[in-house]
Amino acid sequence: MTGPIHIRGGRLVDPSQNLDREADLFIRDGRIAGIGTAPSGFEAQRTIDAAGRVVCPGLIDLQSRLREPGQEHKGTIASETAAAAAGGITTLCCPPDTDPVIDNPAVAEQILYRAGKAGNSRVLPLGALTSRLAGEHLAEMLALQESGCVAVTNASQPVHNTLVMRRALEYAATLGLTVFISSEDPWLAGNGCLHEGQMSTRLGLPGIPECAEVIGISRDLILVERTGVRAHFSRLSTARAVEMVADARARGLPVTCDVTAHQLFLTEMDVGVFDSLCHVRPPLRTFRDRDGLRAALADGVITAVCSDHQPHDPDAKLAPFADTEPGISALETLLPLLLRLADEKVLPRNKALARLTTGPAEVLGNGLGTLALDATADVCIFDPDAWWQVSEETLVSYGKNTPLLGWELKGRVTHTLLEGRVVFERNDSCY
Repeated sequence: MTGPIHIRGGRLVDPSQNLDREADLFIRDGRIAGIGTAPSGFEAQRTIDAAGRVVCPGLIDLQSRLREPGQEHKGTIASETAAAAAGGITTLCCPPDTDPVIDNPAVAEQILYRAGKAGNSRVLPLGALTSRLAGEHLAEMLALQESGCVAVTNASQPVHNTLVMRRALEYAATLGLTVFISSEDPWLAGNGCLHEGQMSTRLGLPGIPECAEVIGISRDLILVERTGVRAHFSRLSTARAVEMVADARARGLPVTCDVTAHQLFLTEMDVGVFDSLCHVRPPLRTFRDRDGLRAALADGVITAVCSDHQPHDPDAKLAPFADTEPGISALETLLPLLLRLADEKVLPRNKALARLTTGPAEVLGNGLGTLALDATADVCIFDPDAWWQVSEETLVSYGKNTPLLGWELKGRVTHTLLEGRVVFERNDSCY
């Protein structure tokens, strides 16, 4: 634990308190000790000058693969949580498709230990819904919950057997566990590698139709209604799927959903001539889908935006398009992309930040994502006017696989605090 910190002169933006004004922030014993006025007896050991910068709660990422254990040549817990801190992210959820799978307490405890040792960001493991993610037998969800898993999911692996899916949701419901669901009909998706449309036809590649996601969500929503489980639909990519979730929410079902930041900007047209950096799953969709996702984000149907961070080694993207591995390195571009949405008048800045703080915090139900008095002092400080270019040199992550290489983005994190400790400070900043 570090000593008391005074963050001076910044613009505090905290959607959880409808706070958006210039005010000082005081941190002591790892918690928020004062807003605007120092608490009695407060003596700062360090002062951070945040004039001209935004001070907001630490960002929360609901989907981020750290590659450890099992694929350390792509990234490690230490390297990727350092990238998270550089992007202002203080909490991230690690899906269970590691090697070995997070389907037993030992793996979850190992991840928590290594994340704690690295000390860059809080890592919350997501336990497996089924053993080995094979979709055949239920995982030991109670043991996973007791070992620190905050939710369960089958990651990107489908549960073909509807009865197994029903039993899994029933089991999770009895434990009060939220289930993260990536819905896709595996038979319709087949061996597709991009959206089924004009680009897949032009390039002669197998496509994944919109109805693969829509039909998958239809089944899962019916099971959610039948079991009463809290469900979070991850990484939606189609406007029709969002409409279905909106309807379910209107009928009172306990469901939430998120979208990846890149789906709010890129479309199937960005694949161009077999650009493997645009190979993602679910695939980039149409302009209509992108605009539908943006509208749902502004309306509050989509309550969270995740990075879906998937760092890869260079070789993973060098094969023919269909044989490359899907995924984008996305931790450090998450905040700037949301700020761009605000600049494009898709939604106000405070609502954009809400989709990275209070929205995901409500999904997790852990009380994070706020600068309220006595809350955990997870803080992100960023310069909203700083321009920077995305390049292999500017990315901290091991993974340099992003179609945003060469983009100029506005908004850059200068400091990140985790439980009152400065875990990131940009070297080229003067304070």
